[in-house]
Amino acid sequence: MISVIIPTFNEEELLAATLQCIGANNNPCEVIVVDGGSKDATVKIAEKAGVHVIHSPVRQRAAQMNRGVKEAKSDTLLFLHADTCIPDNAIDSAEKALTDNQVVGGAFTRRFDHPSIFLKVTCQLADLRSRLFGWHFGDQGIFVKRCVFDKTGGFPERNNMEDLDFSRRLKHYGKVVTLNLPLLSSGRRFGRSPIRRTLKDLLITFNYLVDN
Repeated sequence: MISVIIPTFNEEELLAATLQCIGANNNPCEVIVVDGGSKDATVKIAEKAGVHVIHSPVRQRAAQMNRGVKEAKSDTLLFLHADTCIPDNAIDSAEKALTDNQVVGGAFTRRFDHPSIFLKVTCQLADLRSRLFGWHFGDQGIFVKRCVFDKTGGFPERNNMEDLDFSRRLKHYGKVVTLNLPLLSSGRRFGRSPIRRTLKDLLITFNYLVDN
């Protein structure tokens, strides 16, 4: 069994679909929603779906995910964004990948629910980056063995790049894989100008890499 940990804050619009996709997987799993003080119906939606809801005193994705791990009962973990849907064989694929003793974790490929051709190209480039360097971002659905997560010290509680930082450290403990199975994330953050937002994201990533 795998524990799926989802940090949330005001995610009433998309959370139900994400939980429904998880439920469509045949493999049993524990779903933990760690809420950072939502003012909308996020918590009610999670409770109605019958998942475990944790109220985090800190509204920060890294802190919320670390908090979720403390409550998780499984030996394997999957971190998922609240606006990301997984295919119905995703959990099975992640669990099978982790049966390899050399594999400590990994992630999926990603696609965005957005008509932009530019974003489709960036997703292909991101696939290449993931396979070459083992660098994964949160919207790729990072999965990891619980014992290895504990060794890494978890996600650094910073306001950005916590996912990339974690995946880079994860490589020190064993093999990291990228499964050829796309997750579908909302393209809402790109709005009508995906190029501008992508350039901003690249700048943030560049600054992180320079400093680390």
